[in-house]
Amino acid sequence: MKAFQIVSYGAPLNATQLPDLEPGPEEVVVSIEAAGICRSDVHYKSGTRPVSSLPLVPGHEVAGSVEAVGNEVTTHRIGDRVSLHYLVTCGVCGFCRRGAEQFCESGQMIGLDRQGGYSESIALPARNAHLIPDGVSTDAAAVMMCSTATSLHALRRGGAGPGTTVAVFGSGGLGMSAIQLAQAMQVEEVIAIDTNPTKLETAAALGATPIDGSADVAAAVIEASAGGVDVALELVGSAPLMATAVASLAPGGRAVAVGLTDQEFGLDPYRDLIRREASILGAADHLASEIDELLAWAAQGIIDIDPLITRRIPFDIDQVNDALDRLENFGDDIRTVITRG
Repeated sequence: MKAFQIVSYGAPLNATQLPDLEPGPEEVVVSIEAAGICRSDVHYKSGTRPVSSLPLVPGHEVAGSVEAVGNEVTTHRIGDRVSLHYLVTCGVCGFCRRGAEQFCESGQMIGLDRQGGYSESIALPARNAHLIPDGVSTDAAAVMMCSTATSLHALRRGGAGPGTTVAVFGSGGLGMSAIQLAQAMQVEEVIAIDTNPTKLETAAALGATPIDGSADVAAAVIEASAGGVDVALELVGSAPLMATAVASLAPGGRAVAVGLTDQEFGLDPYRDLIRREASILGAADHLASEIDELLAWAAQGIIDIDPLITRRIPFDIDQVNDALDRLENFGDDIRTVITRG
């Protein structure tokens, strides 16, 4: 089967041929029809976040149709449309038993620790394959596997809900999903921060208050929210932006770090935390249970991810490398999806 691999950090992906896949007893093999391109893939490609080993097929926003099932699988049939939870976990360790499977003692993430979605097919445990409801596109279901699910988990980590205000730092794939999700969670106001005018226009069209990220952002957020926000999501992976998110909080506010970075950021414990009883939280991935919830919301029309897919490209190595470069340079694209079929 054809696949695209990270062969060395900082270099373009390479096209290669890998052996065709056969499912294990409890696995399904999925023919990949849509694979979202996420900023994390840029970090893996550059080595900012090193992967487990090279070469590696990246891609963790994956959806398609079941092409083969293991002999012990009873939950799926050939032809089922499925989206793939990217965390392969044991289900029996202490973390998994208490509903924190993103910390599974033997967990692996597709596109980071094992073969990902920039490929023609993928094999995973059947429990990782979530049925896509009628009315939800395969492309949207793929994107929901990271940008939407991770945004939902981050919003919940931050305690977003009725009566709260939320600032979204970075209006890309995760940010646009976060805007829709925050509104679905009945927050009072969503503020979107970005330096890209096109993305700010889209955020405003979704109902967010746009703020130019090249201005004095903390002051602008505090003014727009009449004193600071209750929840600030940092989705870019920028240490200075995380510091700005903390500075934008209201008393009792929570800043949630989501974007990947290898840089530290400084703070004054009294000014930034103690005086305002503010909190800084991390949000790691998401839960399998949140995926079915999101797919149901999409089927009911509560969220609509398709308009956030601003670019679709074929399964072509040159176009995939170009899309990764565009994302690394903060282009106008919100979410790009590699499509097959």
